[in-house]
Amino acid sequence: MTTTSNEPTTDASRVDDPAPRPRATAEEVAAAFEDTKLAQVLYHDWEAETYDDKWSISYDERCIAYARGRFDAVASDQTLPYERALELGCGTGFFLLNLMQAGVAKTGSVTDLSPGMVKVALRNAENLGLTVDGRVADAEGIPYEDDTFDLVVGHAVLHHIPDVGQALREVLRVLKPGGRFVFAGEPTTVGNIYARRLGQLTWYFTTNATKLPALRSWRRPQEELDESSRAAALEAVVDLHTFEPRELQKLAREAGAIEVGVKTEEFAAALFGWPIRTFEAAVPPEKLSLQWRLFSYQAWKKLSWLDETVMRRIIPRGFFYNAIITGVKPAG
Repeated sequence: MTTTSNEPTTDASRVDDPAPRPRATAEEVAAAFEDTKLAQVLYHDWEAETYDDKWSISYDERCIAYARGRFDAVASDQTLPYERALELGCGTGFFLLNLMQAGVAKTGSVTDLSPGMVKVALRNAENLGLTVDGRVADAEGIPYEDDTFDLVVGHAVLHHIPDVGQALREVLRVLKPGGRFVFAGEPTTVGNIYARRLGQLTWYFTTNATKLPALRSWRRPQEELDESSRAAALEAVVDLHTFEPRELQKLAREAGAIEVGVKTEEFAAALFGWPIRTFEAAVPPEKLSLQWRLFSYQAWKKLSWLDETVMRRIIPRGFFYNAIITGVKPAG
């Protein structure tokens, strides 16, 4: 891992960044239901060390292609690579690190409200040999100077931010004139309804079916299931928004962006993917063979192809699960 030394705000070793809290107390969890930013920190610190496994995140060709595909869906005509990129709400670094491996950016910075996520993202970057620095930071007050970045990206982050308009204004502030932002993985209003319901039903049936003696070996230890249930309760607090595509586009324009575009994706793929992800979270990981993971990935790819070639022609774009938005900071 390499950090920049000429700008104090980008030093990844700053001692004033708080430490991760991977095990929240009952009192902290109770307080988090009244404080959404505390909930963000507790939930994502809780998930940080297992997040990549939970969501089948990798830093190989599979997820490199996925990240590049999301970028190209709205910004395929760009001259690459960008010199310096920032990931907002980086999580484990999934989006930026894979985009860097795909040749989209040369160097990067990662920020997240969760110290645990920043720690894992920087560790992932170091393991990949990528030039990345990081900070624990609030998206509504990004700790970088004006006109710093050529590109700002994020994946599944805007729906966690209380004031999305303020965050987008901050994004435009730290972008250089002519710089671009790309945010992917944002839930649409309709998509979120069926995805959550499918996840809840899958969790209920899986955790009850594995109580049967014949399926007992497929059951996670009760303490793990209880912990997942507590995390799920916090998840309802940290997921603040869903988006109508037109309203998301309007938010970006009101923040000052130009060349704003929104695309939605995943309908059949989401109807398949959410039960699969929930099932994988509910059973012991050793039960999920390589063949299973290949099956689920190949099935998702085929359904994504179906969405793009068929469903897009007959299903309104607001019914697709994910929204991707891009925009540009005006020159001058």
